[in-house]
Amino acid sequence: MNNFVFYSPTEFVFGKDTETQVGAMARKYGARKVMIVYGGGSVVRSGLLDRVKASLQEAGIAFCELGGVQPNPIDLKVYEGIELCRKEEADLLLAVGGGSTIDTAKAIACGALYEGDFWDFFIGKAVIEKALKVAVVLTIPAAGSEGSGNSVITKTETLQKLGMGSNKLRPLFSILNPQLTCTLPPYQTASGVADMMAHIMERYFTNTREVEISDRLCEGVLKAIIEEAPKVIKDPNDYEARANIMWSGMVAHNGTCGVGREEDWSSHALEHEISAIYNVTHGAGLAVVFPAWLTWMATHNVDKLVQYAVRVWDVPVPIGKLLSDEEKVDVATEGIRRLKAFFTSLGLPVSFAELHIEHPDIPRMIESLRRNKGNLLGCYVKLTMEDCADIYRLAL
Repeated sequence: MNNFVFYSPTEFVFGKDTETQVGAMARKYGARKVMIVYGGGSVVRSGLLDRVKASLQEAGIAFCELGGVQPNPIDLKVYEGIELCRKEEADLLLAVGGGSTIDTAKAIACGALYEGDFWDFFIGKAVIEKALKVAVVLTIPAAGSEGSGNSVITKTETLQKLGMGSNKLRPLFSILNPQLTCTLPPYQTASGVADMMAHIMERYFTNTREVEISDRLCEGVLKAIIEEAPKVIKDPNDYEARANIMWSGMVAHNGTCGVGREEDWSSHALEHEISAIYNVTHGAGLAVVFPAWLTWMATHNVDKLVQYAVRVWDVPVPIGKLLSDEEKVDVATEGIRRLKAFFTSLGLPVSFAELHIEHPDIPRMIESLRRNKGNLLGCYVKLTMEDCADIYRLAL
């Protein structure tokens, strides 16, 4: 196990009707003026936005609003938010929504206090030294941004979809009410499940040795998701299943599952090129990319895939049997098959064709990937750009 520092300061308020506590929580953390950041019409139609405003008013906290954040959030909305935030002198960004809304709020939070272009943080030109406070009322369990310091934004001019992270962007508090997720469409729910599973697997597939505790955490959360996700698809109003899925999304990405180990993140980089160019749902893109990545890895670094297949997907292996290289590939391949079958059972695509991208422009994606990430990608096996092209082709 590698040396590590684990920092997760977010206060989580979990359960039914907890959004009514947002005003008291904002006051607890000294907010004077809140900028509410939200997306489309669902938070309005459901009455959630009105409940949040009423709670802030009851606590005597002023607020302004920035609506219209889109899925796969873009830089233009961040620039708009920075301007509004400065004008209104807001000191807390309250994201009401899912990962796109939260990531936009985080980008505004650091950009509002920075004299240059906020995009500098995403291209590594600058390091975040200070940021406004961020808080969350979560409506979509998927990205895990409610517990992390990460943000992913797309630059519209160049179609670069890049991420960055800082502990200064971890939310002060996050309000998680599973009831708010019951009206999510099945496809959005399933895409969120794929996203959180990918967050765990990006950490799980590592060459770091002797990480049994985090291995078991990863495997346990994955198995819980595998058990609970079909219940949610079958009965969208199953509160207990919704609760388990919502908390899984947070645990998947607040760093708990990755302490002391090298992480990979190549599948996310591969998917970002797909969703940047074709504007597909991020989780659905990951359901296509990750099995292809695993298939490539089965013949290049198979041992962790065998453990994954046996412990997560219950692929049978005779006790005490020393597997040949060919048998290891067979076990890994069966685990991949079961992962794909699980995604399919949730209504997710597992190929470009099922993602309705009949002829993906692989050279264009590789060119963009090289520009954004350089000539090598990932850690589990360092991928060349030709390797990445092979993985894209395995997803056809």
